[in-house]
Amino acid sequence: MSRTISNGFRAALYARESDEVALALLTFTHAQLPQPLRLCTAPVERLSSDPPTYGVRSRRRRYLYAPIDVLLPEDVAGSDPKASLAIDNIDLELIEAIRSIEEGATVKLELILASAPDTVEIAFPSLKMVSAEYDRGRITVGLTIDPLVTEPYPGDSFTPSNFPGLT
Repeated sequence: MSRTISNGFRAALYARESDEVALALLTFTHAQLPQPLRLCTAPVERLSSDPPTYGVRSRRRRYLYAPIDVLLPEDVAGSDPKASLAIDNIDLELIEAIRSIEEGATVKLELILASAPDTVEIAFPSLKMVSAEYDRGRITVGLTIDPLVTEPYPGDSFTPSNFPGLT
């Protein structure tokens, strides 16, 4: 499956050195969360002074910075898209939120440029959280996409043998 991404995003990803920062935005939603949990992978701006909080604003939403390693799903036809996140445990509230939604949460993963935070370059809108492991230092989250999303549509080929009335 091919994607159309901007030349600036492509250059930021492939450059050996760049002033441009590509970052991931993560939105965790679940019925047990009072509001979505929003995290980002780079401290682009200071969001508050007391306590000092960093993150990014994108589309009028605040995403809090947490050191996160993102392993993206492979974009290969026929393979199950699986992703994983390794989040540094920076706050007890973060581990409490993850603990309350260990399975069944929906995670939206979006990739943006820091210079254009309102423009989503790549989005994986409906990842499902299938596992969560944590200790004092790190939270590891396993994500997958519903396999129905990867099924071809339509299921049949419109050929004369399958649909004789078309000839």
